[in-house]
Amino acid sequence: MAEERREQLGLVHIYTGDGKGKTTASVGLCVRALGAGERVYFTQFLKGGDSAELESLRRLGAQVCSPRTSGKFYFAMDEGEKAACRAQQQELLAQAAAAAAGGTYRLVVCDEIMAALSLGLVEEGQVLALLAGRDSGTEVVLTGRDAPPALVEQSDYCTEMCCRKHPFERGVPARKGIEF
Repeated sequence: MAEERREQLGLVHIYTGDGKGKTTASVGLCVRALGAGERVYFTQFLKGGDSAELESLRRLGAQVCSPRTSGKFYFAMDEGEKAACRAQQQELLAQAAAAAAGGTYRLVVCDEIMAALSLGLVEEGQVLALLAGRDSGTEVVLTGRDAPPALVEQSDYCTEMCCRKHPFERGVPARKGIEF
């Protein structure tokens, strides 16, 4: 029965769109999986490693991979920093692909992978290879704005968050514990 259940769990989720909630939805799925006794691998692309959810996921038993960044947005980096960032993103993707293929984790999350794709730090073919190479019982979540059609085609779930209103429009900055 457990093996049959495992076969049913190897689906692909995409949370995309310009609205708030993509990371939040992926973290919620992690909490659900951890609560069911499943093993979770959560990696963040292009974030600084200071999002409040990371420590909670660690405490709940998730394997979290979110190396510190320079704190700069990619467009503000010099060429050396961009090269280092590119190498780091490639390594994160390779680690996530290994986690997805290994059969150890029931859920693998690649948070903000779409941002790394749109900046050309990782290639669409590499992400498609991660999906194709995942263990049959491993669920994969990809998040970020502007999911490419080829990834949407490979997904089983695709949810688009649509921003209708956001306090940032009124000058309210991102708040720890709410937006990060």
